[in-house]
Amino acid sequence: MDSNAVGMIGLGIMGSAMSANLMKAGFKVVGYDVAARAAASHRKAGGTVARSCGEAAKRCDILVTSLPSAQALLDTAAELAQSARRGQIVIETSTLPIAAKEEARDQLAARGAILLDCTLSGTGAQARVKDLIVYASGDRKSYRRTAKVLEGFARAHYYVGAFGAGSKMKFVANLLVAIHNVAAAEAMVLAMKSGLDPALVLKVVADGAGSSRMLQVRGPMMVKGDYSEATMKVQTWQKDMTIIGDYARKIDCPTPLLSASAPIYTAAMAMGLGAEDTGAVCAVLEKMANNPRRK
Repeated sequence: MDSNAVGMIGLGIMGSAMSANLMKAGFKVVGYDVAARAAASHRKAGGTVARSCGEAAKRCDILVTSLPSAQALLDTAAELAQSARRGQIVIETSTLPIAAKEEARDQLAARGAILLDCTLSGTGAQARVKDLIVYASGDRKSYRRTAKVLEGFARAHYYVGAFGAGSKMKFVANLLVAIHNVAAAEAMVLAMKSGLDPALVLKVVADGAGSSRMLQVRGPMMVKGDYSEATMKVQTWQKDMTIIGDYARKIDCPTPLLSASAPIYTAAMAMGLGAEDTGAVCAVLEKMANNPRRK
């Protein structure tokens, strides 16, 4: 067992970025992904590729999971549980329903392993430059044991409470991201419709009181009108928004601005932009405004 090895289950946009930063921090990353291309990219970047989740678990005391769906997490937990050992820690970073994470936690706990609910604040682009914040929740002693790993791929990490609090914190953060992203696009389209240079608008507005992190992160995409280098795909974001909406309804909390922004993302899907970055909501609003940048 290599004490400096970390397992990474899921090598997509976020998982690959976290792996790269962990390797820069001196960790040996044993990665696994169902997609052969993702695994090959990990090997090319200097990582070690496992043939299964179980193999990664056998080689690492601490694993990180970055998965696309609740079913993927449950399948992974079931496989990890077969080879899990007492004291092994799994840092679960995905945005998924809390009930699914609780089920995965219980599967691993039956073998003495610990699942931490550690959601992330930040886009894929931010992940690449280690500009992530971790909202960690679950067993506090285990969280402390993972500090060096978290510091290997994140700018900061916070312990936010009992298991599930990390997901709740992420729901709050993503609600703001969903709204701010559409707000940034709406502002940019108003600027273009007014005849202003979008690049100048971004430079000036981003330096003032009207700025937001989403304007800073996705504003450059909106200026270019190019969303092909996705840091969060529209189709994936639809999953996140559904989870937040379902949770808010469950606790009887009104989210009128989230509800108002949701149709813009749905329209992006209808326009065939599902694989584009969520900044593509700007293209939706441009079309509604009769394509002002073409005039």
